[in-house]
Amino acid sequence: MEVKLQPLADRLVVKPIAREEITRSGIVLPDTAKEKPQEGEVLAVGPGRMTDEGKRIPLDVKVGDIVVYARYGGMEYKAGDQELIILRESDIVARKAK
Repeated sequence: MEVKLQPLADRLVVKPIAREEITRSGIVLPDTAKEKPQEGEVLAVGPGRMTDEGKRIPLDVKVGDIVVYARYGGMEYKAGDQELIILRESDIVARKAK
């Protein structure tokens, strides 16, 4: 999917990865019982934050990375029929190894 959002500074656009709707024991979860996703794929990355000296510090994540982020971090944004989240790099708690 092409993202038409260009995040600024140390922000990134993430597409949440939906969790399983059926538990391991076979129980189907209704929408009200589902937790918010905490991981997603990075779709766009900002240029990085500026230091007081005017140097840019690039982000540690790149487009295509799968990241784990704080449950209630970031801002939800709807682009067409797709739900996206705009996060600061500090909301990212881990990157999944490939």
